[in-house]
Amino acid sequence: MTTAIPSSQDFIDALARVMARAGYPHPGNAARMTGGAMMESWLFSCGEEAFVLRRAPSLEFIAGRGLDHPTEAAIIRAAHDAGITAPEVIAVLEPADGLGSGFVMRALPGTSDPRAILEMDRPDRILAQAAADLARIHALGHDNLPDGIPVMDYAAALAGLRQEFEDAGGDRPIIALGLRWLFDNLPEPVEPVLNHGDYRLGNILCKDGHLTGVLDWELAHFGDPHEDLAFGCMAVWRFARYDRPALGLGPLADWFDAYGAQSGRQIDLVRFRFWLVYRTVWWALGCLRQAHVWRSGEDRMLERVVISRRTSEQELDLLLLLEQDAPLAEREARLQLTPNQSRSVGEATYGEIATAISEWLATMKNQVQGHDRFQLAVACNALGIISRDLAGAGFVDRQLCGALLAGEKSIATPGLLAQFRKQALAKLACDIPKYPALAAAQKQWTGER
Repeated sequence: MTTAIPSSQDFIDALARVMARAGYPHPGNAARMTGGAMMESWLFSCGEEAFVLRRAPSLEFIAGRGLDHPTEAAIIRAAHDAGITAPEVIAVLEPADGLGSGFVMRALPGTSDPRAILEMDRPDRILAQAAADLARIHALGHDNLPDGIPVMDYAAALAGLRQEFEDAGGDRPIIALGLRWLFDNLPEPVEPVLNHGDYRLGNILCKDGHLTGVLDWELAHFGDPHEDLAFGCMAVWRFARYDRPALGLGPLADWFDAYGAQSGRQIDLVRFRFWLVYRTVWWALGCLRQAHVWRSGEDRMLERVVISRRTSEQELDLLLLLEQDAPLAEREARLQLTPNQSRSVGEATYGEIATAISEWLATMKNQVQGHDRFQLAVACNALGIISRDLAGAGFVDRQLCGALLAGEKSIATPGLLAQFRKQALAKLACDIPKYPALAAAQKQWTGER
């Protein structure tokens, strides 16, 4: 879905210079596509053909990232040439174009909407095609790729997560628990392969039950293939199909078998679990970082502050991943949750006011389109968070984090798992009450059916 941009003539004129350099006619109207937590995407036409411009919201926003746009574009070109379902890159932006940093691709058929993909027939076929596609990405050799692609040093990357944690306050105990587990279970390096870095629902295109494209290569790097295999299996990227652990499309056995058949590799379940925990910690910190991006002024988009509250999703998921290491008695202990029966009387509370505004904004849904409609939904979500929690950021405890990171306390500490479970449930019920893993965890931990 898209929305037309205001004052678009200068934008179109600049785009025309780019397309003329590539040998295409003057472009038609450009419209911004929804989604894209990191980069902007714009759909436009030249004659009968459709194209997508992918660019950074600002040059400052991409400073220091692993790949610059010319290198990212070169990787996509190499993938496309190798028969991977990658877009065809038409042109890379230059400073004189006046459009910032980015590149233009030919538009591919299909939708990236996870819910639409999950409703398609034959999810097993999409899963098998995705596994084969990922195996072909991992088979791309250095000779076919540009210079400048980072090689992941596991220990350095983990140290970087630890620093991010400290920069974000160093006070989230479940994330500290995850970091300590990662340090204790750091695997030996394997021969690195090209990782897409973000292969999941939301970044693949599908049409009529077939895979038609893979997008968003900005996190590409050389590393362990298990990292790519695990990332799309995170609970957050399964969307409505929490019950299907492989990309929300099917069982892990099918994912592993299809990948192994194409790649010839045997899946190491220990390494797979490590990268599943690693990427869950990585995304928890990535969500926290969105609040800093907004506060700093790098990008004042409303979505940034709302994504920051999605840290609670990853905290719950981390607990579900790590609790298998707790003593059996701690794991089997049932939580007793006390329902909140408080009821407001008298004048409206702040939370009720936020709910009223959210309900009013929802009536505007049919009056806006594309990215504005998406932002309206984000605004309603933000007001929902306010209505459920006026107390602040949730469970923080820097002293407990220090004890966990030092190994003085762990998931085996009596009573700690129960404490974490209660706090994770309460925080997520405030932030994202419809998150599928919330209901699953509550049923598992309380024994309720």
